[in-house]
Amino acid sequence: MIGGIQSKILLLIMITAGMIIAAFVIVTVYQNRMLSALTSETSIRQRESIGDITGTIMDQVVRDYLTRVTEQDAENTNNMFDSLRVRIQIIGDYAEKMFRDPDAYPRLPWSAPDPSLNGQLSAMVVMAHGTDLSDPAVADRIGLLANLSDLMLSVCSAGETDNICIGIKEGVMLTVNTVAGDWVYSSGIPSSFDPRSRYWYREAQAAGELVFTDMEVDHATGKLCVTCALPIYDQSGELQAVVSGDLFLDAMQKEIQEFKKYGRYIIVVNEDGHVILSPKDEGVFQVRSSDKAQDLRTSDNVELAAFVTDALQGNTGIRKITVDGAPYYAAGVPMETVGWTMISVFSEEAAMAPSRLLQNNYLQIESSARDTYNDQSAHSHTITGIILTVLFILLLTAAQLMGRRIVKPLNTITRRISEQQEGELEFKMDPAYRTGDEIEVLAESFAALSHKTMDYVEQVRQITAEKERIGTELSLATRIQADMLPNVFPAFPDRTDFDIYAVMDPAKEVGGDFYDFFLIDSDHLCMVIADVSGKGIPAALFMMASKIILANNAMMGKSPAQILKDTNSAICANNREQMFVTVWLGILELTSGKITAANAGHEYPVLKRAGGGFELMKDRHGFVIGAMEDVQYREYEIAMHPGDKLFVYTDGLPEATNAGNELFGTQRMMEALNERAGDPPKEILKNVRLAVDRFVGDAPQFDDLTMLCMEYKG
Repeated sequence: MIGGIQSKILLLIMITAGMIIAAFVIVTVYQNRMLSALTSETSIRQRESIGDITGTIMDQVVRDYLTRVTEQDAENTNNMFDSLRVRIQIIGDYAEKMFRDPDAYPRLPWSAPDPSLNGQLSAMVVMAHGTDLSDPAVADRIGLLANLSDLMLSVCSAGETDNICIGIKEGVMLTVNTVAGDWVYSSGIPSSFDPRSRYWYREAQAAGELVFTDMEVDHATGKLCVTCALPIYDQSGELQAVVSGDLFLDAMQKEIQEFKKYGRYIIVVNEDGHVILSPKDEGVFQVRSSDKAQDLRTSDNVELAAFVTDALQGNTGIRKITVDGAPYYAAGVPMETVGWTMISVFSEEAAMAPSRLLQNNYLQIESSARDTYNDQSAHSHTITGIILTVLFILLLTAAQLMGRRIVKPLNTITRRISEQQEGELEFKMDPAYRTGDEIEVLAESFAALSHKTMDYVEQVRQITAEKERIGTELSLATRIQADMLPNVFPAFPDRTDFDIYAVMDPAKEVGGDFYDFFLIDSDHLCMVIADVSGKGIPAALFMMASKIILANNAMMGKSPAQILKDTNSAICANNREQMFVTVWLGILELTSGKITAANAGHEYPVLKRAGGGFELMKDRHGFVIGAMEDVQYREYEIAMHPGDKLFVYTDGLPEATNAGNELFGTQRMMEALNERAGDPPKEILKNVRLAVDRFVGDAPQFDDLTMLCMEYKG
């Protein structure tokens, strides 16, 4: 077929093959003519690209590396400072308790520095020149201070720290270290030392809280250190002592010097913007004593000043800054414990060195590759031309064969469908469709769909007929059930001593609720309202049987309790489906107004006295009917007076549910009853039904709704 699938496949293959060959020829010609210029231009672009890419990669590598190691180094250093802070805090807490209640502690002996203990961790007392040990008050304070010796020794041992001390306001200091000999003059006399004059004592006293000092020289060892100091106050708020501990940074300084060889510099800056640690011996990052140190936050280098300010406040990420005339990558991470920041800088020149090396290597490789390309290009063109020619021929042949294979079974399917007669509409499989591919799947699917469609049409025909029959029967059942209940009102037009009205709205075509009222004799009115378990036809059949049995027992003149008992026995005798019914039954003596009633698991009745409103009457319940044999039921009496009204109902009223899954409830029921409490029974029930409809709205009705109201006129 011209224009069919087979011809379209053939045309598509020819166009594709032609475009491939044409493109190859055009590219080859253009390549030969422009090779020299293109090679030169490409070489330049590639070198630039390599520079850009490697520069970008190295930039990212440096950023990732610098971010990771700076955060790790900052965390490690912060942990080191935090460990010292915790140890000082432990000693400080104990010392504060001791100075707040000195009478609770003994006065212990103390030791002066002993050179023989040099190299061992020992506790010793040193003091300012001129301290009067003969003064009882001073001696008492030193004896009190000695209580801290064991704790300080334990903290030093556990924390691998070898220099913790506490100086009191009298100029005496208890220290724990391993350099006892450094605290003794060559003459053997202990050296004088006034802790109150030391920088750490003054800074803690001025701050009034735990502080970390700048880099200072330790008095005993001569090493660079940072001191953590904590002031101790008594209960009146007076400064009593300062606890301090040294953190020697010689090992950390050595490690920082090692990083310098790789182009990375680690600088620690304190909260005042002073450089505490640095491998630089000159320039802006040089370490200086606190009295000479420059606040980098106020540096003339605006870029550096802003970076240091941000680094003290939070993680800066990676930034590029210029320091001492050279560009650097920089990252700052704050150390929460001391309020300092760790800054890592990496030389941009060192970072780009691999990129420059890669470009030089590329130039050598490019020269060799260009020669090889020229030799292979001519040979590859010849081979490619032969391959394209053979491929074009094979594609045309394959297109012709595949087109026939695809089109032939499709044509057969089309012809078979068009040949089907009206009486034989089902499509069936044929060996011609067994192609082993999607066409066979299509044919099988079409045959299965055709068969299912025929079955479905037949099922729809049968279901429609059955639905019509069931609908007719349900309509008849609805009418029969309605006729079983009193439905002519007024029910007793010749009686003026009472008025009664009832309604039943089933949730389905037929329901399980029912009501009944009838005169047993001229002076006794029997009223019944009941709710059968379940819905639909089974409940309706059970309802009819229950109604008849109740009415028959009532007409025999039995009491309400006996009626329920005998009805229960009759239903339990043959109740294989284990259905049950709740019942409220009352017999009104019309001359006296006395109602004798019994309740078999039903809802509470509602009573209205003349001149008052409806009130829920919580009567005594018995067990439901049909669930258990030999059940005894108890009666109770209600005294009715002219104008009193009785309202009974099934659980479909309080359990009516709106779209929000909220129940109508007993409270709303009582409010609806009392809206029209003075109206006749019929109007009262209409008003309650309107209130339910307004509440429920468009939500479906899930349960039968049955109500009965009687007014006693006397």
